[in-house]
Amino acid sequence: MKSTALKKIINNSIYTLVLLLAATALGFVIFYVSKNNTANNALVYILALLMISRHTASYACGIFSAVFSVVSINCFFTYPFFAVNFTLDGYPITFIFMLTIAVLTSATTIRMKKQDQMIAERERRINETEKERIRANLLRAVSHDLRTPLTSIIGASASYLENQESLTRQECTDLISTINEDSHWLLNMVENLLSVTRIDSEKVSVKKTPTVLEELIDTVLVKFKKTHPGVNINVELPDDFIVIPMDSMLIRQVLTNLLENAVLHAEGMTKLTLRVFTLGNRAVFEVADNGCGIPKERLRTLFTGTLPSESGADSGKHGMGIGLSVCAAIVKAHGGEIQAESKVGEGTSIRFWLETESIETEENEDEQ
Repeated sequence: MKSTALKKIINNSIYTLVLLLAATALGFVIFYVSKNNTANNALVYILALLMISRHTASYACGIFSAVFSVVSINCFFTYPFFAVNFTLDGYPITFIFMLTIAVLTSATTIRMKKQDQMIAERERRINETEKERIRANLLRAVSHDLRTPLTSIIGASASYLENQESLTRQECTDLISTINEDSHWLLNMVENLLSVTRIDSEKVSVKKTPTVLEELIDTVLVKFKKTHPGVNINVELPDDFIVIPMDSMLIRQVLTNLLENAVLHAEGMTKLTLRVFTLGNRAVFEVADNGCGIPKERLRTLFTGTLPSESGADSGKHGMGIGLSVCAAIVKAHGGEIQAESKVGEGTSIRFWLETESIETEENEDEQ
């Protein structure tokens, strides 16, 4: 704390001295160009005084600048030159005038900075409250969503161990498949939590690198096919070569979450579409299904992490809250937006957009 205050004092002192010396040098130029007109030099020092008082917000720097300005005008720009003589008319008034400017400007600047600090502190508290609310929602969603697959794994493994000799080959295969499926889901949950931790550790900012759209989509589809080989995805991509600044690992996680959410929760789905199109300087990603849809009351809190797994449509399935809340956090950290549209019985469409990067086309290369 003391080192910070000392550093601030040193910086303010250096700034004050440099600006006063610059004003003096400029004063000599103006003085000789304007044929010994002292009024112009006074204006130069007044401008320097305002800048110093505004930048440093220090009464000491302002008062020193006022004294230095009056002495410099008296010594360098008033006859007899290079001699201090405060008995001349007008100098007490000039000193009082400059001192008043310094004090008023410093006081105003200090008050403005205090107000800015108060506003920044209030915004910080609001952000902290929002972060705590999001963490609480995520914890509730995690605790709820982890319980279902863990219970299923424990139950399936216990049944296999206790009844191994009496179970048929198909029953054993079904139990192992259940364990494998829930284990994959738990792994995806861990990846989601790591993504949230990564964003939070970087204070909701991500390191973006130019990523080719087609390469991103190919990577997502390859990973998705490994866990859901029987699901067909209709892919619609623009013909243009598109590069998007992003953290590709996090955006892959978003697309994977959206696709898996459709597979797990869109009952009756016969068509799953991954579509990307451009809108101005934005790339819009859309995952759409023709499944059972989402009720309006659940749609409002879809990305908050507060959705519980309810009986009925989601009975026996994993909750969708944690995955979609992670998607929202990642997209927001990229400076984009995410939204959902759904009609019960017709299907759901979730889309988000990211800023694209303008690149030179092959035509420009040919011209070279």
